[in-house]
Amino acid sequence: MGNYVRLLIGVPIAGAITLGLFLMMRYLIIPDAVVIEEEQDALNISIAEDVAEVDARRREVNIDDVDQIDPPPPPPQIERAAAEQPTESLGDLMGSIPAFDSPSLGADNVNFSVSDRDAQPLVRIEPQYPPRALERGLSGDCLMEFDVTAEGSPTNVRVLNCASSLFERASIRAVQRWRYNPKMENGVAVPRYGVQTNLVFRLAED
Repeated sequence: MGNYVRLLIGVPIAGAITLGLFLMMRYLIIPDAVVIEEEQDALNISIAEDVAEVDARRREVNIDDVDQIDPPPPPPQIERAAAEQPTESLGDLMGSIPAFDSPSLGADNVNFSVSDRDAQPLVRIEPQYPPRALERGLSGDCLMEFDVTAEGSPTNVRVLNCASSLFERASIRAVQRWRYNPKMENGVAVPRYGVQTNLVFRLAED
């Protein structure tokens, strides 16, 4: 019973509140009509029916007033000399051309002779004096033997006889840095074996 009473009372109240909210939102959303009056300036266009005549002064020019100008004289005519055609043939003037036998360029006639040569040194770097031998004041010679490749580089460097073992390593390193023109046989680079050289180690005071 109590629920029906609340329902009967609540529904009209809720409807009244909803209607009031709707009217208030409509009032807020739709503003009062504002009348905007735009002032427009009157545009008057007047067209004159009469056309004004323009007084244009014309200057009359007579042909007699222009000075008479004589045309320039024509350029002088240059007479062109005509070349005479030769009456004799070119063979009569130059004489007959002697006949030559054409050379034979066969492979059998070409011969290139290349002289053989031994290996020739290009770059020789002196060995560095060993510090230990320098401290001891040692001097002496080292007889070295090595081979030269077809590219001109020393190989198989070995010591044949050396005054001190302190000079052997410096001698080998020096020879390995040398460069040669390779040995030539019939125009072909070939290795050279058994090249010998003597390296001298001397102090400045000796």
